[in-house]
Amino acid sequence: MHSGMIGKIEKGHRYAQERERFHFRELSVTVHGNNDDHDVVLRDGHWNCACDFFAHNGACAHTIALETLLDGMLPATARELTAPRLAS
Repeated sequence: MHSGMIGKIEKGHRYAQERERFHFRELSVTVHGNNDDHDVVLRDGHWNCACDFFAHNGACAHTIALETLLDGMLPATARELTAPRLAS
């Protein structure tokens, strides 16, 4: 490995620790739930999950897990969708 790549690897690791550098605009993830796999998408700042609970409530364990995992890296619209629902 050449020295330039070593510097890039170190920089990449440093960036990974600075979560505020990252802002997801679009993301597609399969979450392995207890009973089934669930496709979750973040598009244009809004979550969508293929599970029945999300269809009725606009949030679910799968979207909440991703919000927690990606804390500090999501657009405000994606972060605001779950918090008010949890308060009700």
